[in-house]
Amino acid sequence: MWFNARVRAAAILGLGSSETDLKPFQESTQAKWVIGLPEGPADADAILIFGGDGTIHRHLGQLVKLQRPVLVVPHGSGNDFARAIGIRGVKDSLTAWQKFCSANPHTTAIDLGIITPAGRYFCCVANLGLDADVARRANKLPRWLRSHGGYVASLPSALFRFAAVHAQIEAMQNGAFTSHSNKRISLAAFANTPVYGGGMKIAPRARFDDGKLDACVVGDINKFKLFSLFPTVYFGRHLNLTGVEYFQAARFRVTGERPLEVYADGEYVCDTPVEIGVAPAALPVISL
Repeated sequence: MWFNARVRAAAILGLGSSETDLKPFQESTQAKWVIGLPEGPADADAILIFGGDGTIHRHLGQLVKLQRPVLVVPHGSGNDFARAIGIRGVKDSLTAWQKFCSANPHTTAIDLGIITPAGRYFCCVANLGLDADVARRANKLPRWLRSHGGYVASLPSALFRFAAVHAQIEAMQNGAFTSHSNKRISLAAFANTPVYGGGMKIAPRARFDDGKLDACVVGDINKFKLFSLFPTVYFGRHLNLTGVEYFQAARFRVTGERPLEVYADGEYVCDTPVEIGVAPAALPVISL
């Protein structure tokens, strides 16, 4: 097996990361290293990404093509994807890397979301409405502020200016789209993992290995009630509140009376109309 030889590793250094962050991984194993994405799957045995959800998101298309095991080293502002796969910090990543380089590597293939016609994968959550506006505002904040509650810091100003939008959400059932929600909404989130926004459990029942996305749709509720709802999201207690719908499907179609911005993993992707689906077992990852 390859792990009896020298492991070939590629390291992607996201914003705020440097080769200094790579040193503990270099010193703990006898791997052969290159910086940046490998040209093809034969050029690396594993790929380490030093960054957050945005860094991972921007490389997902190529990572899916390469099909090399990916290890996330959380260095971003949210790190929700790392949290979802059980990586709580750099120490966990280092432990997982050492196990991977041993005779008993632990990898698993997880689902990703995919947005068409943009053809963009996402690892955590795609959203529209208030969530998209908050993400847009958070992306303009200094990096240090984004990494210390950027979503929460951006919420009040976004909520003050926000007006509910009309969206029709159809879910794929038995091979055909069926209308599931056709009304004015505050936000809609389509989740591959339970968390987003720095640990908010928008979809507490979501799993990245069930071949489905979990949709959480919040209706047109008054701004005070909407603001009060957000603390409950950190504990996943919002699902029982009036005005909140929660359902699953392998694919959704979203349209609106006007184009609506769609964000995924905190990054702008495109405007509606879109289809948001799941790509089963699309990405091999290294975990504990």
